[in-house]
Amino acid sequence: MEQKEFIQARVGILTISDTRNLDTDKSGQLLVAALEAAGHVVTERLVVKDDDFLINTGIAKLKSQSDCVISNGGTGIAVRDVTFEALWDQVEQEIPGFGELFRMLSYEEIGTRAMLSRAFAGFTHDNVLLFVVPGSTNACNLAINKLIIPELPHFLAERRK
Repeated sequence: MEQKEFIQARVGILTISDTRNLDTDKSGQLLVAALEAAGHVVTERLVVKDDDFLINTGIAKLKSQSDCVISNGGTGIAVRDVTFEALWDQVEQEIPGFGELFRMLSYEEIGTRAMLSRAFAGFTHDNVLLFVVPGSTNACNLAINKLIIPELPHFLAERRK
């Protein structure tokens, strides 16, 4: 059944990168533009290094003012990629279909390299919807336009029941 009433989400964007800043963060900029075009409000956009403490500090700040947080970057399997572990600890209820669909759609674009992505989604312990996606602009474009924006109001409506 389709969600009939539009629910405007307050969304925080957390870019995790050792090389980007607010000016060079094309993926974060893409996420903001897509969300605003869809009628949602971006509460804040932060860029932090791939460091457990900095990630947790950034996510805490964004969760305090948002219904949803989208993080991008650091989801790979390199030794320095700690994003998955840092953010997975925030999840109380996983939404397994998000990661599965993201990797399936990625596979259609990039082939077997899609399995290296540790993208996931869920609700945090304090009831904030969290999406964790890779940092490439193509990955963010796929996630925001094919998965997140089409279902964001529905996710929030279901959680508020």
